Amino acid sequence: MEVDKEKLKKVAHLARLNIKPEEEDQLLKDMGEILNWVEKLREVDTEGVEPITHMTQEVNVLRNDEAEISISRKEALKNAPDEDGKYFKVPKVLKRND
Repeated sequence: MEVDKEKLKKVAHLARLNIKPEEEDQLLKDMGEILNWVEKLREVDTEGVEPITHMTQEVNVLRNDEAEISISRKEALKNAPDEDGKYFKVPKVLKRND
């Protein structure tokens, strides 16, 4: 499948990407290489190969979730640029639009 500038622009629009004109040639080349790779995968004989749902045979290798104190509050706050004894204090990051 050949990728032209129209298809590139359509994909960019669908992905909400702003592509600069100087980036188009490299992106066309990259997309073409990706599609060629996918075409190459279609040549692989997968007859009789069962689809897999997991990469390993291991199932639910989890540890028990147990609460424990790993660091004291005082120790956690000792390198904070600003704190109030309980919490880190940070600059306001939300802005009201009135």
